[in-house]
This record gives sequence, C-alpha cells and structure tokens, in this order.
Amino acid sequence: MKKIGLDVGEKTIGVAISDALGWTAQGLTTLHWDENNYTTAKGPLREMITEHDVSEAVIGLPKNMNGTIGPRGEASYRFGKWLEKEFKLNVQYWDERLTTMAAERVLLDADVSRQKRKKVIDKMAAVIILQSYLDSKQ
Repeated sequence: MKKIGLDVGEKTIGVAISDALGWTAQGLTTLHWDENNYTTAKGPLREMITEHDVSEAVIGLPKNMNGTIGPRGEASYRFGKWLEKEFKLNVQYWDERLTTMAAERVLLDADVSRQKRKKVIDKMAAVIILQSYLDSKQ
C-alpha cells in the first residue's frame, strides 16, 4: 500500500505519492481548492487515493519556529481529521518547517524559472514532506 503526502495550503494542496515499498516519494500534482469548502478537494483526492491504492496520508504540519502550533497548523489538523473520516486513511503529521524554502532551493538549483517554480512549489514541498517521513521509517 502506498502513502500520499500532502502540503495543505489555503488555496492549493501539493500532492506526492510513495512507491509501493515506501522508499521514494514522487510529485503527483497540485490541487486548487477552497479551504472553506473541503468538497472542492474531495473528488480529486478520492480519485488519487483509489488509483494509487493509498492506505496512509502524511500531512505537513506547519509549526512555528519555536515548535508551537499556530493557525495554519490547526488548519492542517482539521484537514487531517476530515481525511481520516472521509477516506478511512491512517493520517500522520510531519513537521514541515522550512520545506517550502527547501523546495524553492531545489528548484532554483535546477534553474527552474520563477513562473514555473510558482506552479510546482507546493508539489515539491509535498515530496520533501513525504520523503522525510519515509526516510525516518527506514
């Protein structure tokens, strides 16, 4: 069974998927959604979860630099609880501090244009979140 990594923002959700053995994470897509209406993400997520036989979700948990949970972290917890209930997935949370900066650095090093970076940054952050989680389990 595969794992899905999610970088949940107010307007987009970066999505990554693991291989069947849980060794590597690959970027899948960036979903556009309305955080005030979870059903805007329900169909695309259901499709990916079914297609890839996903059993577990890893959600990036944005903590403040001092380790406390702020409004974005609370929003991630709400989304995770919805995901558990809606799709019957085991949900894990992974500290995502600095993952967007790391994703930006990877894309800059790859000489990706600013316009293209903007389109894939959330997907790349999801890859970093999921890969970090997978590495911790090895």
